[in-house]
Amino acid sequence: MILATELRQGMAIRFEGQIYKILEVESKAGAAKMTGVVKTKLINVRNGHIVEPHFRPGERLEELELERRMMEFLYAEGDVCTFMRPDTFDQIEIPSVVVGLAAKFLEPGMEVPVNLFAGEPISIIFPNVVEVRVATTMPASHSPQDNAGKEATLENGLEIRVPLFVAPGDMVRVDSKTGRYVERARAAHKFA
Repeated sequence: MILATELRQGMAIRFEGQIYKILEVESKAGAAKMTGVVKTKLINVRNGHIVEPHFRPGERLEELELERRMMEFLYAEGDVCTFMRPDTFDQIEIPSVVVGLAAKFLEPGMEVPVNLFAGEPISIIFPNVVEVRVATTMPASHSPQDNAGKEATLENGLEIRVPLFVAPGDMVRVDSKTGRYVERARAAHKFA
């Protein structure tokens, strides 16, 4: 059991008989006779429904012990992503809503850690920032406006806003949780 004040993003808990992954946690301190509150945003790992319950700071919840296992991404079809254990070739399906936006960045053959509870996939561990090539956008231009941007389509089909200086074929770094542009990827330095 864990106190509500000890909840952290990425944990798995049992709440109202269902298994949830914690997406967000915010603790609010109380004033005078008012007690504080712990606001959470949870996603049901079976059906992808999101709930936002509030807990009292001293409330106890059941934290679930997760097993982490490396799995190979095979393919995405419909609303599920299929992964395989490289050692046993067992395949599991994870709903795309549980994988989140990271599903757009998965490539066949990519190995990622998967969190499991009693053999059931809870989440995947994916880098916060990924590099992706820009497929199409307007030609690069320079503008005196620092906050100017334009639409771009990445090789994976995701559409994002990028600065005016980004051109088709450029590698950009994108936040895998929000889908927002972070920066243009640095070219690898080659030494002769």
